[in-house]
Amino acid sequence: MKILIAGFGSIGRRHFRNLHTLGEQDFIFLRSGRSTLPDDEIAGYPLETDLESALAHHPDAVIVANPTSLHLDIAIPAAEAGCHLFLEKPLSHSLAGLDRLESALSRGGGEVFVGFQFRFHPGLIRIKEILASEALGKPLSVRVHWGEYLPGWHPWEDYRKGYSARKDLGGGVVLTLCHPLDYLRWLLGEVRSLWAFVANQSDLDLEVEDTAEIGLRFEGGALGSVHLDYNQRPPSHHLEVVCSGGSIRWDNGTGTVEVYDAGKGNWEPSPPPSGFERNQMFLAEMAHFLRVARGQEVSSCNLQDGIKSLELALGVYESARSGCLVTWG
Repeated sequence: MKILIAGFGSIGRRHFRNLHTLGEQDFIFLRSGRSTLPDDEIAGYPLETDLESALAHHPDAVIVANPTSLHLDIAIPAAEAGCHLFLEKPLSHSLAGLDRLESALSRGGGEVFVGFQFRFHPGLIRIKEILASEALGKPLSVRVHWGEYLPGWHPWEDYRKGYSARKDLGGGVVLTLCHPLDYLRWLLGEVRSLWAFVANQSDLDLEVEDTAEIGLRFEGGALGSVHLDYNQRPPSHHLEVVCSGGSIRWDNGTGTVEVYDAGKGNWEPSPPPSGFERNQMFLAEMAHFLRVARGQEVSSCNLQDGIKSLELALGVYESARSGCLVTWG
C-alpha cells in the first residue's frame, strides 16, 4: 500500500514508525517545514511541500496528522482522489467543511478511520464488555478526570508554539484532550445534553483555555462529568463508572481496571496484558486502519463518530459562551 503522511510532528512520526513495524514500506511525505523534530529517518523517501504534488504519487491512503485546523485542507482533496483516510482527532476545529468531506468521500469511495486510540486500550475494552453484559446492572453515573502539564508534553520545543496552545491551529484543552468525549459515547451511548465551563486558569501564557469542567446526560439516563486541564503535575487520567450493582474504576497510569460487584462485596483488579505500553494502542489502531483500507474490516470509528465527538467539543464552547444547556435529539 502506498501511504502519504501529511504532517511529521510527534504523532506523524509515531504513525510512520508503527506503519513500518506493520510491514509498510511505500511512503510519501507532505511537509510544511515547521516541525522542530529531525527528519533523518525519512531520508530517501519522496518529500513534497504541496498537496497536489503529493497526490500525484497516487497514494492509496493518507495519514492526516497536521494541526487540527488544517485537517480538512488535506482530507477533502485526498478524499476526492479516492484515498482512504486516517484522520487524527478531532476532525477539525469547526463543523465547516465536513459536508464537503462527506461528499468527496462519496465520490471518491474511500473509507475513514478517526484516530481515537483509547478505543484500543485493553482496560476500556474490558469496561465496554462489562457494561454490555449488564453484569453490574444499569450505569448511573460516570466521571473522567484528565490533567496533564502542557509544557511537559514536548520538552524539545516551546509549548506555546505547538498546535495544542494555539487558537489558530485548533488548540485548547477541550479539542486537544477530547478523547473522553469519544470514549464515553462509545461506552455509554449518545449524549443528549451538555453544560460546561472553560477558563484560562494558569500562568502558562496561553491564548486558549487550559481548564474545562463538563457535565453530560446520556441517552440511557446516566449522568457524567469530565474534567480536563493542561496544568496538573503529576499527570492523572482516570475513569469511574457507578452502576446499580457495583462500580468500575480505570487508571490510565497503571492501565488497571478494578471492578466492584456489590453481590460479592470486594474489588477485583484486572491489570493490562503483561508488557502493555502506550504505543500498543496506536499500533492496534493503525493495524485496524490498514484492514479497513484493504476492505477487510468496517471502520470502528468512522466519520460520523468523529463528527459527533466534534459536536460535543464544540458544544462545550457554546455552553461556556452562552451559559446555557446544549441539547441534541
